[in-house]
Amino acid sequence: MELRQLLNAILPDERIKTKLIDVITYASDAGFYQLIPKAVVQPVNEEEIKQLFAFSHTHQIPIVFRTGGSSLSGQSITDGILVDLSRFWNKINIEQNASQVRVQPGITGAMVNAYLRPYSCKIGPDPSSISVAMMGGILSNNSSGMCCGVRFNSYHTTKYIRFILPDGNVYSTENAEDYHRFLTHNKTLADELTSLRNIVLSNETLLHKIRSKYQTKNTVGYSLNALVDYEHPLDIFAHLLIGAEGTLAFISEAVMHTIPDLPYKSTALLYFTDIYAACKAIAPLIETGAEMVELMDRASLRSVENVKGIDPLIKELPEPTAALLIEFQEQEQSRLNERVATFMNRIGEFSLLNEPVFTEDPAQRAFYWKIRKGLFPAVGAVRASGTTVILEDVAFPLHLLGDAILDLQKLFREYNYDNAIIFGHAKDGNIHFVVTQAFDTTDEVKRYQNFLNDVVELVVKKYNGTLKAEHGTGRNMAPFVETEWGGEAYAIMKRIKEAADPYNLLNPGVIINADKEAHIKNLKPLPSVEEEVDKCIECGYCEHRCPSRDLTMTPRRRIVARRALAQLQHRDKTAYNQLLKEYQYHGMDTCAVDGLCAGACPVDINTGDLIKRLRRENHSASINKRALWVAKNFGWVEKTVRAALYAGGSLDTLTGKKVLKPLTAALKKLIPDIPQWSTHLGIPPSLKSLSTPAITHIDAPTIVYFPACISRVLGRGEKGKKNIMETFMSVSKKAGMNVKVLQNISGTCCGQIFSSKGFYPAYKYTANKIVEHLWRDTEQGKYPVVMDVSSCTYTLHHLRPALSEENQQCYDQLHIIDSVDYLHDYVLPKVSVHSKKNKVVLHPVCALEKMGIEHKLENVAKAFAHAVTVPKHAGCCGMAGDRGFLFPELTASATAAEAKEVCETVYEGYYSSTKTCEIAMSEAVKQNYESILYLADECL
Repeated sequence: MELRQLLNAILPDERIKTKLIDVITYASDAGFYQLIPKAVVQPVNEEEIKQLFAFSHTHQIPIVFRTGGSSLSGQSITDGILVDLSRFWNKINIEQNASQVRVQPGITGAMVNAYLRPYSCKIGPDPSSISVAMMGGILSNNSSGMCCGVRFNSYHTTKYIRFILPDGNVYSTENAEDYHRFLTHNKTLADELTSLRNIVLSNETLLHKIRSKYQTKNTVGYSLNALVDYEHPLDIFAHLLIGAEGTLAFISEAVMHTIPDLPYKSTALLYFTDIYAACKAIAPLIETGAEMVELMDRASLRSVENVKGIDPLIKELPEPTAALLIEFQEQEQSRLNERVATFMNRIGEFSLLNEPVFTEDPAQRAFYWKIRKGLFPAVGAVRASGTTVILEDVAFPLHLLGDAILDLQKLFREYNYDNAIIFGHAKDGNIHFVVTQAFDTTDEVKRYQNFLNDVVELVVKKYNGTLKAEHGTGRNMAPFVETEWGGEAYAIMKRIKEAADPYNLLNPGVIINADKEAHIKNLKPLPSVEEEVDKCIECGYCEHRCPSRDLTMTPRRRIVARRALAQLQHRDKTAYNQLLKEYQYHGMDTCAVDGLCAGACPVDINTGDLIKRLRRENHSASINKRALWVAKNFGWVEKTVRAALYAGGSLDTLTGKKVLKPLTAALKKLIPDIPQWSTHLGIPPSLKSLSTPAITHIDAPTIVYFPACISRVLGRGEKGKKNIMETFMSVSKKAGMNVKVLQNISGTCCGQIFSSKGFYPAYKYTANKIVEHLWRDTEQGKYPVVMDVSSCTYTLHHLRPALSEENQQCYDQLHIIDSVDYLHDYVLPKVSVHSKKNKVVLHPVCALEKMGIEHKLENVAKAFAHAVTVPKHAGCCGMAGDRGFLFPELTASATAAEAKEVCETVYEGYYSSTKTCEIAMSEAVKQNYESILYLADECL
């Protein structure tokens, strides 16, 4: 019987992934190793976890738990069963006046902090990858980060842990009775832990080593400080799980202490003459109370010097330059001012290249930290195509940091790592260094092996440092655990593993590994593929923004699949064809091409653009010809669509919305290309409002109103309310604006429908046609153009590459704004608010974020409502124009988390700024979402 059938006894079919595209794209994490799992499973509760443990033992198949997959040392991959926790294990509960928070392993650290933000607190660990790193990984890797140091790392801020042993027994340190039960039901394990504790306490040398090594960051091997810090075997084991990288048991829940999120912060980027001078400044900075001190060498700065918004000075800095990004944080503004002043009084002690400039501006501070957090992927982006990125994570005694870095740089030169960079948490003596190289020849593998051996010698023997400060041991440092800790400590670690996991089936090869060459095996290939994604290092930062992440694939997995196709094309034609076939639905059809992945990516990789290009390349000449015909006859097409929607809306009205949606859903099963009807569609709107005379007010501004084809075609699902065009005109009238409606509107289009589907000739034709139209009706750019659908506005903002040279010159003189801009910049300053709604909720569409005006949507809503909510889980709804009608499962999956959050509260109004997105959210929430224009019209 095949594995999938056996697993069906535990899990339903939809939560077992064994397709080629699944196992290949789950074979990689953010590290530089690759193992292809036999199956990927998605359990939803502890009972299923226990059954998976039993299954692993019965069939002798390794099992590995994975959350965000942002691990860098090879600890979240397997050639056995991969247990994906990222979808169903995301519960959170804030307790004890927010002094503690209860979490499951599948919620990101950033989302936990988002829930805690209203209480002015946060979790202690603050890794750079917190936006994608989930609590399971944060706990299992004993994450720390930029300002938490050792004091607030995972180990020291975990209050209670609930876990499942490989034998199926479940314990929680929160339950008093579990302490006795652990001693009796798992007596062998409990006795072994007691014995190991006694060994440590009776060995003064080992005891001192353990206490000493955990004064600084250290994630090499198991957390042996648990044997010193705790007496009861249950407490010892629970804290051994912190940093155990999923090799001892499964953590199903944890209660974390929170720490204050200080409200006043001031940040500065300091440039030093050289890296040794920067290191000398660290201790004085600590004395002045700096909360964060982040080191960046010249190569680090070079990797980000072309990032939009960066200070151009970076390009002109001398070669030896190094930088420290520092931040002071305080509870009160006066105390913050004192901190900064104290530092400024000491700047004469430092070898600075610039006068420090501190900023308290949230946007500028966020930009600085985005740059710092994105250094690792940014370096990966500038590597040679086909090479791998390796990030190592070491720590030195602080007073020796400058000398150690200079020695490390000598090794870079010796082994020809010319593009190596150094950055890290200088306050803790913790630095990360990145090298890039290929692993395609034995000589290259040997070069890395020899280099790493010398690094181990340098860190451990010369400077008494640690080989892994915060990224976990994984596979790449497993062969060197004994080197750092010595034989006695390593023997204890092996006994811990054997006692907890006697069959060695739980993440084998991680932390404890007898193979001294494990770190140079199962290396991940990164072949050259498409130009758009060659710079991707598979860090996973993009995944939490992807609307299809819980349905099919994420941007990272789409790229992994493209790389696999490149490898298989000439090696295994059968597998290549199978993967290519599966990629059509998983990679192409269900990609919303919204581009939000680029905003989350430190190097702005837009996987949506890749999918658009692939769609374009897949179209035959005849299909492109038909699309061009549609573009040239769009007026006729618009009338046909209106007629079809009129018939559908009329039928919906007659049947009480009970027939058309289930009918089209049934037909889709037979003919997938048939769009599914939404009950939030209605009879197409009247176009009478577009033929009314322009509103004329002496000395008032004039705008040209471009009603999108979506607004002209898609009606409202409820009777008796104005359509969007009537509402726009009403708001404009109340604001005293002069409005010119775009003439001969029928058949006009921004081109989005052709662009997203990859019909480039049709898109190019439409783009040029609409620019000529706008140029004429704005009287050569005299008046701004306002669109009433945000996604269409965004499309108009990006037409230029498709235009003729002549039209580009015209386009550059056009001023195109969204209805949200219009309300915020033109309407609000001219109106008085008649009434306010009590409580409203917003769905900021992707286009607003990409245009950088989502704050305007919130500001507009705040002008017309007493309380405005933007859901924490707000994101792309997956509608992507018409994609949600063709693949309704995409929008259902994409909106699930946001809809669940919204449904917890009753609102007086539900608002957005793109009709199709409003339909998607209305379907999900079962409430009517409408344009923010309606809120303005009702309240003016």
